[in-house]
Amino acid sequence: MNIELKRVSVDEKEILKNLLEKYNYEFSQWDNRDVNKLGLYGYDYLDCYWTEEKRWAFFIVVDGNLAGFVMVNDYPEVNEETDYSLAEFFVMYKYRRCGVGKSAAMKVFDMFHGKWQLKRHPKNIVSVHFWNKVISEYTKDNYKLIEAYPNSAYDDGTLGDIFLFQNSTL
Repeated sequence: MNIELKRVSVDEKEILKNLLEKYNYEFSQWDNRDVNKLGLYGYDYLDCYWTEEKRWAFFIVVDGNLAGFVMVNDYPEVNEETDYSLAEFFVMYKYRRCGVGKSAAMKVFDMFHGKWQLKRHPKNIVSVHFWNKVISEYTKDNYKLIEAYPNSAYDDGTLGDIFLFQNSTL
């Protein structure tokens, strides 16, 4: 299985927008978000990935097929010093539980060296187990996890868990 990260070009923005709808639909089971009057969730910062520096969007491609996306920026989720934040991460069902997500996460971490933040929703149990395993393995257990971080609430009011780690010396 060949797993690649491919930078999303501005011409491919509509494809990413479509995948973000699938991602937000799935995530709404945890954060209780509603769709807008057009029946869409939307993504307020999508255009910023082509108009602002320090925002990167990548497709996850498996054997030439679109399998998900990763979005990185330098905006901290919480008041902790950071260079990079994993803004969004999505792997389609067909590609889950076969190493695609782990490989994509590690590839994107390897691309950007510095201090990282990653926020997860504690009700998303599959994500909790996934990120515990991936971050632990990637950092060789050299990370900090703050559960229910103050001022990190999702739309449903649940406080997010925040991973903090640095990979510049890994």
